[in-house]
Amino acid sequence: MNNIEEKLWDYIDGNCTVDEQNTIKSLIAGNEAFRLKYEELLMLNKQFSAMELDEPPMAFTYNVIEAIRTERAQQPLKAAINKRIIWGIALFFILTLTVLLVYTIVNISWSSINVSAVNLKLPQVKNYLTKPLIQGFLFFDVVLALFLLDNYLRKKSLSKPI
Repeated sequence: MNNIEEKLWDYIDGNCTVDEQNTIKSLIAGNEAFRLKYEELLMLNKQFSAMELDEPPMAFTYNVIEAIRTERAQQPLKAAINKRIIWGIALFFILTLTVLLVYTIVNISWSSINVSAVNLKLPQVKNYLTKPLIQGFLFFDVVLALFLLDNYLRKKSLSKPI
């Protein structure tokens, strides 16, 4: 697009100052090439304004939103967890515990320990293991085993194709 067309489009759209409008009016009145170009662009502008704009179908927005929703639903939640962070945290704790254990072992005074003088008395476990306690423990284990079996069988049945 040349300079003349740009000035005429600005004039037609009303995007120029008052001085530029007066200048362009005088050029249109005085110059035949300007007047022909102005009439051509004015007719083109009228045709553009008479054209009907294409609109997307009514369900377009809904279809786009549903496509985005299904894309996000397909991504598993595990993808958001960075495994390097988990390994870094685990490595930190393992390293810290190892350093503390080594430090403790190094600073023990081994010569002052008398093994024969150590007298350990273990508590009587018989007093704590009563019949209701053992029955409760076994009942809890059976319920937990049934729950885990049910969970396993449900996953297995859901993974089979119909």
